[in-house]
Amino acid sequence: MQNRLSFSNLDAYIKLTRLDKPIGIYLLLWPTLWALIIAAEGVPALSITAIFVAGVILMRSAGCVINDYADRKVDGAVERTKARPLVSGQASEKEALQLFGVLVGLSFLLVLMLNPMTIALSVVAVALAACYPFMKRYTNMPQAVLGAAFGWAIPMAFAAINESLPLACWLLFFANLCWTIAYDTMYAMVDRDDDLKVGVKSSAILFGRYDKISIGVLQVTTLILMWAVAMQIGAGWPVFLAIIICAGLFAQQQYNIRFRQREACFTSFLDNHYVGLAFAVGLLTDYLLVS
Repeated sequence: MQNRLSFSNLDAYIKLTRLDKPIGIYLLLWPTLWALIIAAEGVPALSITAIFVAGVILMRSAGCVINDYADRKVDGAVERTKARPLVSGQASEKEALQLFGVLVGLSFLLVLMLNPMTIALSVVAVALAACYPFMKRYTNMPQAVLGAAFGWAIPMAFAAINESLPLACWLLFFANLCWTIAYDTMYAMVDRDDDLKVGVKSSAILFGRYDKISIGVLQVTTLILMWAVAMQIGAGWPVFLAIIICAGLFAQQQYNIRFRQREACFTSFLDNHYVGLAFAVGLLTDYLLVS
């Protein structure tokens, strides 16, 4: 194995960062765009948007790298992850740590282009991204830490545009937190049997036979909080229509996972991309065409 980053091992780095599987980027990007649109009351400045989009890609990539590093001893025992680079020997542990450092460093350089409040909030973002992968050894709800990590771009976006964190910001943050726990529980249902064997904790294991009901409660809570955000910002019909569409997508996911089949749970996890898209389109349409 190599001890230094090398362009000759680029294929392994792409797999480490999951750039070949962009669903995580989408799920992190949509809430960020929600916040930017609400904070800007429409289309945010191109420069700020570009910084946040690039930051999403870099930090999601960094999170994947440190996740693989944390799970390097157990991924080989899990069917879905046994071919990952650190398990298969395509990349070394030192390469993974160096790559994580480079990605976080580039992210911090981007944040330095923003105001001091956003820079201060970014420290929390790095801490959440770094500690999340290790939480599955200490807590039955690592998905909550993931939700906080995925949602921390929301207060950062409000800070970058308005240098304030209004009630709408925190309603949006907790909506995203509940949504993340819901879809990541579906994701965890795919690996539940393997996780039990290797001793890794997850919300799917915690909820047990109440997993579908728990996901449903989280989805309903997400919708209520989205509705509260809409009321707080004085939204028009496009946002409420988007929330109804999100409810329909959640109902479809519940139907798909009714038998807890691995493929169905994974597909429902992926379909959450459309939930994020629908709410973003509703917000943008409202600000541009209605409000």
